[in-house]
Amino acid sequence: MTSLLQSLPPNLRLPRRGTGDRPSPPGHGRVAAGPRISALIVSASAKTTKGEDDYHSTLRALNSRGRFPRKSLGQHYMLNSSINEQLAGAADVKEGDVVLEIGPGTGSLTNVLVNAGAAVLAVEKDPHMAALVSERFASTDRVKVLQEDFTKCHIHSHLLSLLRSKMSFGQESQYAKVVSNIPFNISTDVIKLLLPMGDIFSEVVLLLQEETALRWVESSLRTSEYRPINIFINFYSDPVYNFKVPRSNFFPQPNVDAAVVTFKLKQAADYPQVSSIKSFFSMVNSAFNGKRKMLRKSLQHICTSLEIEKALGNVGLPATSRPEELTLDDFVKLHNSIAKS
Repeated sequence: MTSLLQSLPPNLRLPRRGTGDRPSPPGHGRVAAGPRISALIVSASAKTTKGEDDYHSTLRALNSRGRFPRKSLGQHYMLNSSINEQLAGAADVKEGDVVLEIGPGTGSLTNVLVNAGAAVLAVEKDPHMAALVSERFASTDRVKVLQEDFTKCHIHSHLLSLLRSKMSFGQESQYAKVVSNIPFNISTDVIKLLLPMGDIFSEVVLLLQEETALRWVESSLRTSEYRPINIFINFYSDPVYNFKVPRSNFFPQPNVDAAVVTFKLKQAADYPQVSSIKSFFSMVNSAFNGKRKMLRKSLQHICTSLEIEKALGNVGLPATSRPEELTLDDFVKLHNSIAKS
């Protein structure tokens, strides 16, 4: 089998944290400390390898398993340890934090998180990579590896179980964090699973395709990029664009650049007040199904056009309103007005 080391990528461009081709938009939100999960905690001195992962060590790890990145799994391995340091820094990972990592790969980000003092719950779909990470961190109790497909596993149950275990030892209840370099092709699935979990996580820091990151954080009203996912994200979190990551930092090199986004999760008490979250998002999705259609047309399955026009008027919106013209607050008011009628 041809060694991956025979064709190394070019010199890597390293962006400084907080910089990139576009300025970072302002963000806000709380930052909560992560919990200490008793099943994973060891003394501060029991950290793993302190050496940085570079492209040589990453490719050697893949060669040791006879592995090539699998396109079907969206595998693009981070080759720059400084980017991993910035990922951890974006979440302010520190001693005693508990971090969920999705798709640890060879464990390069895992290593940074552990050296920062965190206990890591790593979920890896690829059994070969799961075994590699388990072996790499076998000498520390700070890392627990689950060989599962994250989009299908019951992560809420896993975290709740660990949190209950922690509380049984009399430790203070806090929040966990998510820090991950995820496959681009599961970004939306991951977001939809994680953002409603403000009862467990304080923040979610993800390395995403840059185009996706910008669309989710910066999309404006009256544009084709404004979609139901924007309503969903802002309902459950306050998103912040952190910095751009050039494609040259990955192996294999993708066709697009990446970016790091922080989602500061809201508590249930801070969600917009709607009579039913399920029916609210059902209405939002229906509104956008008819692209460029007026709401009095796309929402006719909920009530009559005249009733929709009346509801729009009740919340100060024109009868000719289209979904891409409404803010999150507008949708909330419209839903509640329709629900009362």
